Amino acid sequence: MVSTSPTDLHHDSIVIDATCPLLDDVRYIDWWIEGGATAAAPSVGGSDGAKATLSNLAKWIRQFETDARLVWVKQAADIERAKREGKFGIIFHFQGTEPIEDSFNLVYAYKALGVGMIQLSYNVKNRVGDGCEERTDAGLSNFGLKLIETMNAARVIVDCSHTGYRTTMDAMEASSSPVVFSHANARAVHPSPRNIQDDQAKAAAATGGLVGVVGYPAFVSSSTNPSLDQFIDHIVHYATTIGIDHVGLGIDYFKGQVPIADPTQIQHWYEETVTSGRWSPASYPPPPYHYPEGIETPRTLHALTEGLLRRDFSESEIRKVMGGNWLRVFRDVWGE
Repeated sequence: MVSTSPTDLHHDSIVIDATCPLLDDVRYIDWWIEGGATAAAPSVGGSDGAKATLSNLAKWIRQFETDARLVWVKQAADIERAKREGKFGIIFHFQGTEPIEDSFNLVYAYKALGVGMIQLSYNVKNRVGDGCEERTDAGLSNFGLKLIETMNAARVIVDCSHTGYRTTMDAMEASSSPVVFSHANARAVHPSPRNIQDDQAKAAAATGGLVGVVGYPAFVSSSTNPSLDQFIDHIVHYATTIGIDHVGLGIDYFKGQVPIADPTQIQHWYEETVTSGRWSPASYPPPPYHYPEGIETPRTLHALTEGLLRRDFSESEIRKVMGGNWLRVFRDVWGE
C-alpha cells in the first residue's frame, strides 16, 4: 500500500542520474533541477587527453564559484547536503581513460578535483582493454590491471560501461572495491550488442556495485519511440536477477536527442561517428533519438517515480532505484 503520493515520494527521495553527457552543457542544469534530481554526473572527460580535460574541469570549477545552486560532489555526504539544502550536486564522471594518458598519478590528481568515477573504455580498444564494439575481446591489459589497482587506492569507482565482455569480467575480478555499469541495459530484455549479459550484471552486484538503466532508445527496445514501461522492463529484470539493491539510473541524455538536436547536424555527426568506428549501426541506428515516453528529458523525471509505483514497486524499492543505491556505492567507495 502506497502511503504517500507519487509527487511527494519523488520530492522526498534522493534522485541521482549517474550518466549525463547533456549536462556538460551548463545551459541544461535547470532541466535536472526542474525534474527533481538531487545530483547528476556530467561526462566531463573521456576521449581527450589531460590538457583538454583539465580545461573542461576548470569550466565547472568556475561554474561552482558563480552558481549558488550547485554542490561540488566529492563525497557521499555532499549529495545528502545538496538534498538537505535544496541544491543540486554535480558528480564528475569520465567516459573513457584517455585523460589519464600513461600516468597513473593523474588518477589522484583528478580525484582531488572531484572525479569520482572513470569508465574503462568507450566502445573501442584502448591501453586498458577492448571496448564492446571491437572485433576482438582480449581482456584487461597489464596497464589496465595497474589502473584498477590505482583507482581502488584513490577511491575512484571503476565503471565498465561500453567495455568489452572479457575486459569487464577481468576488471570486476581484479577490483577490491564495488564496480558499476553506470549505464547499461539488459541484453536479455533487448538484444542490442551494447547491452550487457546477465553474468556481467551479476558480477557487478557481487562486488557490491550496481547497474544504471539507460534511456537511449536503441538500448531500450526495438521501437524508435520506446515507452516508459519498456524502460522499466529493464529495471524489473535487474531487480529480479541481481536484486533491487543493485539497480540505479544512468539515463544518458545527450545533445543528439529529440528535442535538442538539429536534424541535419545530428545526421552529419552520426555519419562521422560511425565512420570513426566509435559507433556501429548494429548498436546505434540512425537518428532521430526519442527517449522513453514520459521521461523524454530530465525535466519530467517525476514520471519515472509514478511509473514505478504503477508497476508495483514499493516506496522503499523506488527510493533505492531513484538514487539510494548510488548513494550507497558512493559511500562505500568515496567515504562519507
